[in-house]
Amino acid sequence: MFARSIFSSYYRLLTGAALALAVIALTGCNEKVAEKAAPGRPVLVATVHYEAETPERSFVGTIKPRIETDMGFRVPGKVAKRLVEVGQTVDVGQPLATLDEVDLKLQAEQAEAEFRAATGVLAQAAASEQRAKDLRAKGWTTDAQLDQSRAAADEARARLNRAERSVELTRNSLSYATLVADTRGVVTATLIDAGQVVASGQTAIRIARFAEKEAVVAIPETLVGRAKDGTASVTLWSEPNKQYVAKLREIAPAADPATRTYLAKFSLPGAGESVSLGMTATLTLSDPSTDRVAKLPLSALYSQGGNPSLYIVDDAGDVALKPVAVKAYESNSVVITGGVPEGAKVVALGVQKLDPAQKVRVVSSLSF
Repeated sequence: MFARSIFSSYYRLLTGAALALAVIALTGCNEKVAEKAAPGRPVLVATVHYEAETPERSFVGTIKPRIETDMGFRVPGKVAKRLVEVGQTVDVGQPLATLDEVDLKLQAEQAEAEFRAATGVLAQAAASEQRAKDLRAKGWTTDAQLDQSRAAADEARARLNRAERSVELTRNSLSYATLVADTRGVVTATLIDAGQVVASGQTAIRIARFAEKEAVVAIPETLVGRAKDGTASVTLWSEPNKQYVAKLREIAPAADPATRTYLAKFSLPGAGESVSLGMTATLTLSDPSTDRVAKLPLSALYSQGGNPSLYIVDDAGDVALKPVAVKAYESNSVVITGGVPEGAKVVALGVQKLDPAQKVRVVSSLSF
C-alpha cells in the first residue's frame, strides 16, 4: 500500500514535469512566430515636392486689341447710309458709311467753273503781256505799261493755280463722303446712323485691328518689378490647356488711385483667330532666375556632426540615408535644393533613433 502510494506520487510528478516542458516549448515557438511576424517600426513620412522658391502669381485680365481706331468723316455732312454693324469683319478699303453728296458735288462744280474762268483770264493776260513786250521793243510803249501787263499776267497765273488747288480739294472732299476702312479688323462700335448730321472728325465707326492682340491686367505695386523682368504666359478660360507667350508692352506710369494697381498690357504674338476680343484670360508671372526648392519638416533632418541627411523610405519598408543640400532653415521647416528625388518619401519624425537596417512601416503622411 505504501509502495503504491509512492508510485502514484512519482507518476504525478513526471506528468507535471512533462506538461511544464510542453508548455515551455510551445511558448518558445509562439515567441519565435510572433518575433518573425512582428511588423516594422511605424513612421510618419513627408513627400518631397520641388517648386519655385518664388511662387508664380496669376491675375485675371481681358483680351483687347493693341490698336483700336476711331474712324470719322473728314468733311461735315448728313449721313446717307451706314454699311456695317457691330461685330462685322472689314477689310482694307471696304466702305463703312456714306454722306449725302449733293452739296459736295455743287462745290466741285463751282471749283471747276472757277478753274475755267481763271484759264480764260490767264490767256487774255498772257496775250496782253506779249503785246506789251512787242510794243516796248519797238519803242511804242512805256516801261510802266509793260510792268502793268506783267503784273496782270502774274495775277492771272496765281488765280489759275488757286483754281487748280480748289478743284483738287473739292474732288478730295467728294471722295471723303465715303468712309472706308484703312485696315483689316472688326467693328466694335457704331456711333452714327442714317439721317444724322456729323461734324468733321467726329467718331463714326470704331474698328479694332487684327494685327496684334494683348492681355490687359492690373498688377499690384509689389509685383511691378517681376512684371518687367520676369516671364509671363497667358491661358484663356475657353482653352485652359493652351498657353500663349506674353511680353510686356506697356505699364502705367502711375497707380490707379482707387485700386492702387498698375495697368499693364502684355502683347500676344502667337494669338490667332481663335483668340477673340473680350475673352477672359489668366496671366501668370514667374521669376526665371529663382531656384526650385522643397520644404520639409525640420524634424526630418538627420545630422550628427556630418552633412545634413534625410531617411528615404521605399515601398518595401527599407530606409536609406541620403545627404541633401540645405538652402535655408526656418522656424519649423528646412528648405532643400537637392539630394533626394521628386516624390520621395522621407521619415519626418524620430530620425535620431532610426536604425538604417531596421524595417519601417508607413502609418501616415504629412502635408508640408
